[in-house]
Amino acid sequence: MKKITIRLLGLLGTLGAITILLTGCGQNKSASNAKGPIICATSGTLYPTSFHDEKSNRLTGYDVEIVRAVAKKLNRKVTFKEMSVDGQLTAVKTGKADMAANDFAVSPVRKKQFTFSTPYKHSFDSIIVRRKDNSGIHTWADIKGKRAAGEAGTNYQRLAKQLDAKTVNYDNVSNDIYMKDVKNGKTDLIMNDYYLQKLALAAVPNNGLKILNNMYFKTNEDGKGTGIILKKGNTKLQKQVNKVLSELKKDGTLKKLSMKYYHADVSKQPKVHISKTFTIK
Repeated sequence: MKKITIRLLGLLGTLGAITILLTGCGQNKSASNAKGPIICATSGTLYPTSFHDEKSNRLTGYDVEIVRAVAKKLNRKVTFKEMSVDGQLTAVKTGKADMAANDFAVSPVRKKQFTFSTPYKHSFDSIIVRRKDNSGIHTWADIKGKRAAGEAGTNYQRLAKQLDAKTVNYDNVSNDIYMKDVKNGKTDLIMNDYYLQKLALAAVPNNGLKILNNMYFKTNEDGKGTGIILKKGNTKLQKQVNKVLSELKKDGTLKKLSMKYYHADVSKQPKVHISKTFTIK
């Protein structure tokens, strides 16, 4: 089986600006110019949210195609700028990007700093462990002292530290690296979005890992769904985007994109037993 590359497998983002992909003939203008392209920050490495198709190298993904659909309805072109999670947030804050779309949870902390669109994805969280021994994790108390893999500054790593795990942070690596290290015992667990983890496991054959199905969870930071991030106070663009998202939900576009990229309808609330809801401090 062909090896999956970083562009298909990065779950937790990358560090530093990587590249710029232009759709159409858009120039580097701000969304304050209603006739210019919408500038959208994204990662390009978060499968299946924002990644490059293995055959065509075209930027695509659930969030990317939603932004394209929104721009089309607004009669605008869109320019995607690929960068790390921190870079995306900074770009929106400084006005270098009009929005960021990269599986961003509508969290209380981020809502203090940004304006969000209405949610277009709903999910829950999960834990990847070694299949042969559950990485020694059978209850929440067992996470204490275990090595949790992730990207520094994410809510998942903050929660892992809160649960007294030893955080092991990675910079700009593909998901197969994360998985290999758990399988080989270098780390013990990976916390992340359920749908992303499920797809990652399916994409890497013979990974020796599994998702703990008795320890699904949510946090106060991600229980409200996923939305597009806009600059704080940009209510004009927010209203435009929300109107289009409502139309895309009614006409079935969101469901269609959900099934294509997640093989499940993530545009609606999932029905699953949540073991615990955490407040990340």
